[in-house]
Order: sequence, then structure tokens, then C-alpha cells
Amino acid sequence: MSALTVDHSTASGHEWDDLVRIWQETDAPEGCKVEIIEGIVTVAPPPSNDHNDIADLVQRSLYEVIPRQWGIYQTLGTAVPSRDGLYIPDIAVVPRAVLRAKEGVFIPAAAAELIVEITSKSNATHDRIKKAAGYAQADVPLYLLVDSWAPGGPTLTLYGEPQQDVYRVLRAGKFGDAIELPEPFGFTLDTSDFPTP
Repeated sequence: MSALTVDHSTASGHEWDDLVRIWQETDAPEGCKVEIIEGIVTVAPPPSNDHNDIADLVQRSLYEVIPRQWGIYQTLGTAVPSRDGLYIPDIAVVPRAVLRAKEGVFIPAAAAELIVEITSKSNATHDRIKKAAGYAQADVPLYLLVDSWAPGGPTLTLYGEPQQDVYRVLRAGKFGDAIELPEPFGFTLDTSDFPTP
């Protein structure tokens, strides 16, 4: 992963606009993920086959339960300007009306109903700590962390009830366990087919 640091110690709307402009102009190789994480523009390599397989399994399950007016997006920018963050979650469940009302290439993270991040070896710390705090601060109601690289083995953690920049753990388990997502999803995610690194 490479990074470009931008001094944002006195961040204002103007500095945020400059940071977004740099993000938009970053010329990364095809398939790479460019994000802003705490004021740093990062470039991550394309995800592994296992990562893509897990994303597909989660997405297929979600399509069975979400309302037709919601969409599931794998490359949607979600902005948290208060944390100098612009993330590209692995999965974002967002009402279609939000995308149709906003021009551009990102939406406010607060508009998401669910965010799913699937860790890669190079970004696990960002997903576990920095992005979790950003999504909580943006008041995203549910954050599912699929952590293939957890120290004790692959795990799943469903976070909810955000307050400031902290989530409460609603459910946790390991790959192979079923994890229940509350309403408005109201279904149990079967993880028995999730590949392990």
C-alpha cells in the first residue's frame, strides 16, 4: 500500500475539497482501491480471489432480503469529512434515492444502512480501527467486519448502536458460524462457505 500525506492540521472545508481533488486525481492501476483514511490518500492493491468470493457470497445473501429501492454497491465512495475520510467499502447497502440525488463519485457515509468491510492483509488495521471509528462517527447503523486476517483466525463482527466514534459489538463469531443481522435486514448470514486464507 502506498500513501500520500496531506497536512490537514487546520482542516476546513477548503482543505477537505483539496484532499478530495487529490483523491480524484490519483492515477492508480486498474483494480486498485484509492481511499482517504484520516487525511492520507492510500492506494491498496486489487483484492484477492478469496476476498472477492466472500464479497459475492455476502452480496447474494443481502439481495434476498433488502427492499427493491435499496442497492448493494462494491465501489461506492462513502465520505466522512469530519474524520478526513473517504472510504470505498467492500459492500455498501444504500437507498437508491441517495445515489440519484447526489452528483459525483461519493455519498455521505451516513446515508448507508449497512457497510461491510472484508480485511485484506495490507489493510486489516484500517478496517478494524480507523474505518470502524469513521463509520461510527458518521452514524452508519450497522458495520459488518469480515476479518480474514484476525490474529486468532478468521472472524466476523457485527457492530451497531454507534455513539460518537465507537460501536457496540452486536454479534461476533468465526468463519463457519451463522451471524444474525437485525432489522431492517432480519436474516442470518451463513458463513460456512467463506474461504479462509
